[in-house]
Amino acid sequence: MWNWLRLVKDSVSEKTIGLMRMEFWKKTVDDIYRDNPPQQPVALELWKAVKRHNLTKRWLMKIIDEREKNLDDRAYRNIQELENYAENTQSALLYLTLEILGVKDLHADHAASHIGKAQGIVTCLRATPYHGSRRRVFLPMDICMLHGVSQEDFLRKNQDKNVRDVIYDIASQAHLHLKHARSFHKSVPVKAFPAFLQTVALEDYLKKIQRVDFDIFHPSLQQKNTLLPLSLYIQSWRNRY
Repeated sequence: MWNWLRLVKDSVSEKTIGLMRMEFWKKTVDDIYRDNPPQQPVALELWKAVKRHNLTKRWLMKIIDEREKNLDDRAYRNIQELENYAENTQSALLYLTLEILGVKDLHADHAASHIGKAQGIVTCLRATPYHGSRRRVFLPMDICMLHGVSQEDFLRKNQDKNVRDVIYDIASQAHLHLKHARSFHKSVPVKAFPAFLQTVALEDYLKKIQRVDFDIFHPSLQQKNTLLPLSLYIQSWRNRY
């Protein structure tokens, strides 16, 4: 379902159509929790997951509601707004994953909150070149204004120091969330670790962007890390995230 919701914004040009699709998913979730799912493949699989793992409806609705608000297609006003979006989408998805794993733990929830926020911030950074090619910029406006950077600077792929300072500030916030999430490492049940292995990919991107001095348009950032699967395996084997 998450992939379907994520693609709604990219696949529709009119907000009205996007809103209709979100209403479909709201009704679908309501019907699922009434034990009357529509005969649609994704909905049926979601119904089975809800029944099997007793998933919390609130997290599913938060994801839909936040995606609906995000259809406005505008830049985040500040870093907190981006973090709120990430909390209600990426973190909510992690809370559901923890439920699937049978984990009910406050420390795991705290870690999930920070990892989700880091994921949301990194996703926003990684998508900047793509969005720029479509003449869109979603980076937090407060940080851009702080460094005297306009949206046009990103559309023109400006690589001046003040542009890189914007990226540095945003990436630092993602790094801080990862650091906070890992500070709970000894308190989080090992059973929850598989849900948090995405931290490996997040850390990999943050290290790569640091190596290119926070040039968000550097070609190396668009290249896949062929060693990433090995890094994931090692972290899993070491019971780390």
